[in-house]
Formats: sequence, structure tokens, C-alpha cells
Amino acid sequence: MNQPAATMTAPPGAGPELIGTVELDESTSNGPSRSPWYERLAHHVVTTIRLSLGTVGRSAQLSAEVLRYSVVDLVRLRLPMLEVLTQTWTLLKVTALPALLMAVPLGAEVSVQVGGLMNQVGASSLAGAASGLGVISQGAPMATGLLMSGAAASAVASDLGARTIREEIDAMRVMGIDPVERLVMPRFIAMIFIAPILCIVIIAAGVFAGLTIAVTVNDVVPGSFWQSLGAFATTTDVAFAMLKALAFAALVVLVASLRGLEAKGGPRGVADAVNASVVLSVVCIFITNLVITQLQSMFFPAQIS
Repeated sequence: MNQPAATMTAPPGAGPELIGTVELDESTSNGPSRSPWYERLAHHVVTTIRLSLGTVGRSAQLSAEVLRYSVVDLVRLRLPMLEVLTQTWTLLKVTALPALLMAVPLGAEVSVQVGGLMNQVGASSLAGAASGLGVISQGAPMATGLLMSGAAASAVASDLGARTIREEIDAMRVMGIDPVERLVMPRFIAMIFIAPILCIVIIAAGVFAGLTIAVTVNDVVPGSFWQSLGAFATTTDVAFAMLKALAFAALVVLVASLRGLEAKGGPRGVADAVNASVVLSVVCIFITNLVITQLQSMFFPAQIS
């Protein structure tokens, strides 16, 4: 009871070097000291940037490997055509019907908005050009990309993620089989195959839906609709729409494959990989669409054909 609180006697049986009293440090008694908030913030920012750069690097490496395997296997006539056709049919099944269901309301909505504005300014004869260009230039490619990022990307990420957590990917590497060549490359080629098909389906369904709304609601003559569409819409617009669809397809399959191959943590990890692949694909699609649209406006400005 008379011993000071700031001293502590060594336990019985301790060596001579432990005998004595030990001064209690004030910082030790109050717990470990924390660094200032700005140091923690700077550490968090640096860590986030480093991890982001690492992800970009792995994505670039995966893209280079996929392109290399695609070219080499095509030249050597070693493309796994059965796997490519299987993946093409699988991805087409999950995207074809949603593409048609998405195209009809898309074309109808554009036609309703544009038709009302054209009637107000007395230019209803240009409804076909306005609604058709809206569907061809922006609506169809964006709908194709969002459809692939929602349906196709989730299918690819879930498949590869499930294989990863079951250690099938590690087993393939042990057997000397590159999973990029065996699994990712066929899905990449399959996505490149179905992207133009989906874009054409959405363009056709969207334009015909716009024509139906323009004729039945806005009293536009069908001949005037097609004439204005043919006068303003050019093959350049269709070519850039296909280019956007192909770029979106490549981004979607690469992002989904990377997330699936890096999945960990059991079924929860697969769900996180699917969620991340969808979100990242959508962000990449919007950025890529902005860049390609700006390039088209700079080098191929819109004009009457």
C-alpha cells in the first residue's frame, strides 16, 4: 500500500537484471500514439494511387497477352473454334433478347422527345434525321455497351471467379496451360463477334420504333422520315457506332476477366468480382464513348450527305 504507483517491483525469481523498479512512460500508459490526420490522409492517397496504377498495369498486361494469343493462334491455325463458338452462343443468348427489349423503348423515347420539339419549330419533316441520328450515333452503341457490361460481363466474371476460388486456374498453371489463352482469349473473340450483331439489332429496332411513333403520334409521312434520315445519316455514323461497340466489347471482357481471375474469398469474392466488373465496365464505357465521339466530331463533322 505504501509503494508508489509509478514503480513496479520485479516478480520473484527474476534475474538480477530485472530486479528494481521500472518507470512507466506516459505515452505507454495512454496507449499507442496516432499520427496526425494529414499524414494518414496522405498515406491513404498514396496507397490508393499505387494500387490503381498496379491495376492499370495488370490490365495492360492482360490486354497484351490476349492480343498476342489471338494473333499467334490465328496465324498458326490453332484457334479453339469450338470454345469460341460455345462462348459466342452463350453470350448471345443472354444479350440478344434484352437488346431487342432495350432498343424498342429507346427508339420510341427519342422519337417522342424529338418529334415534340420538331412540331413546335415547324420542322416535323426532319424528325427522321434527328431521331435516327440519335439512335445510331449515341443510343445504339451505349445500349450495346451497357447491355454487355450488365449481362455479358457478369457472366464472364462469375464463370472465371468460380474457377478461381475452386483453384482450377492454379491447377491449369501447374499443368502448363495458360488460363489467358485457354479461357480469356475465346471469350474476347466471342465478345468481339457479338458486339456488331447487338449494335445492328438495336439500330434497326430503334429506328423502326422511332418511325412507328413518328407516323402514328406526330403525323409524319413515312417517306419524309426515311428521306431526312438518309440525307443526314451517313455510313461514317454507322462505322463509328460499330467502332464504339467493338471498343466497348473489348473493355468489358478484359475488365470482367481481370476481376474474375483475381477473385478471392469464396462465394463472397465472386460476388464482389461481378459487382466490380459491372461498375468498372460502365465507367470505362462512358469515358471511351466521350473520347470517340470527340474524335468523330473533330475529324468527321456532321453534314448533309
